[in-house]
Amino acid sequence: MQGEHPIRAQVLVAGGGPVGMLVAAELAAYGVDTVLLEPRTEVSDQPKATTLHARAVQSLARRGHMPGPARPAYGPEPASSAFHFAGLPGLTITAPPHEPEPVLKCAQADLERHLESRARTAGARILRGHRVTDVEQDGSGVRGTAEGPQGSAVLRADYVVGADGARSTVRTRSGIESDTVPATVSALMGTVTLADSGDLPKGWHRTPRGWIVAKHDGDRTHLRTLNCAGPHEDRRSPVTLDELRDEVAHIAGRDIAMHSPHWLSRFSDFARLARTFGRGRVFLVGDAAHVHFPIGGQGLSTGVLDALNLSWKLAHAVHGTAGPGLLDSYDAERRPLARRVIDGTLAQLALMRPGPEAEALRTVFTGLLTAESGSGHLSGLISAQDTVLPDPTGAGGPAAGTYLANTALGTPDGDTDVIRLLHDGRPHLLLLGEKADRHREASRAWAGILHTVEVRPTPAVPYEAVLLRPDGHLAWVPGDGELGQVLTAYFEPGAPATAG
Repeated sequence: MQGEHPIRAQVLVAGGGPVGMLVAAELAAYGVDTVLLEPRTEVSDQPKATTLHARAVQSLARRGHMPGPARPAYGPEPASSAFHFAGLPGLTITAPPHEPEPVLKCAQADLERHLESRARTAGARILRGHRVTDVEQDGSGVRGTAEGPQGSAVLRADYVVGADGARSTVRTRSGIESDTVPATVSALMGTVTLADSGDLPKGWHRTPRGWIVAKHDGDRTHLRTLNCAGPHEDRRSPVTLDELRDEVAHIAGRDIAMHSPHWLSRFSDFARLARTFGRGRVFLVGDAAHVHFPIGGQGLSTGVLDALNLSWKLAHAVHGTAGPGLLDSYDAERRPLARRVIDGTLAQLALMRPGPEAEALRTVFTGLLTAESGSGHLSGLISAQDTVLPDPTGAGGPAAGTYLANTALGTPDGDTDVIRLLHDGRPHLLLLGEKADRHREASRAWAGILHTVEVRPTPAVPYEAVLLRPDGHLAWVPGDGELGQVLTAYFEPGAPATAG
């Protein structure tokens, strides 16, 4: 077997799904030498995730990664989208004014292509047909191996990001252990042609024997089934058309003729949460870090938020501008939120199980969904819009960790808004009003990192100054803590800027 030349990079990303491509696009935009290795030679069009929820959509918009028009119009009124909770209709998810629609439907394959294009344009090297087989940390970085078209290759990087899915090689070879929840249900997914599409109307169908979800796309129908009687005997055995047909008939209580199968697969409610999202110079994002039952469509959104949280921190670490605990904050901020998603999906599955107790719970939750009006706990649980990150300094002030909603901002260089301001990927110090000049002086040692912007006072930002992280969360507002104390925790002073 002929060996390849060594593959060297400042950051190596293992896995080229949408989450891995987003990490590569972000890092390359920050000027980080980035290589992404992906076993597939081309994007798979197999139906997978199709939903991005509000906080992920808002965060992608702030970094300029939204698929579709470069600058869609975000209306002045709150935008609402109908969704479900555990298959129950009535959940409304509402985004604040001037934000994108709170639920974006986008096929995973289309998002992957979009982000791969952005990653390549930014300068990332995307090596398809390459599978990472081993990683090992040493005193100066991470070394490993990969299998590619020409045989084995040696890897060398300062950092490695594992975006290589639920069976992550990076996670296992790095010795990162996980907490798991065993499978208790069986589920099938497939795209077929129904002999009569009227046999199974679009939507969620519940019977005493389980659930069927049907979505029609031209002459094809995307089917998902849920059987709570127990897990698959062999999780990895191929699914046949006969198995899917029999399962649909069992749940529906009648035969439904189907043919021409595509993309048949099986899944379950097995859940995994890595015990740390970062160890030394190795980090995990997306399914490599957390796996859960796909009810609620939160998996892709959670991975997107992982990628956006980690990438700017990792870029500062590569450039030598990260504060002492900046990389550690990735695990501290993202792992509890992944735990929350797993707990939420387990709760939804409990509502979907058969039995009189679950039926009573569904009745109660149907009333709760109606009463929430788009801004309650369940809406926040699904959309992640209620996320408040921990303040690593204790000096960030009363709003530290909250997300700054999009709003118009008047500056000496013209009118802008929060979304457009964050496209450059830098932390921003917003100075609002005459009393804010003292904060400019306090931040002078970080002038090469910060984008300091004078902003006309606005009721939407009720502070004389704010320190805004590149991911849209507030790091500091005036309070008992000093700006310099927070900047010291996040960034090294006196360093050159990193462009986004």
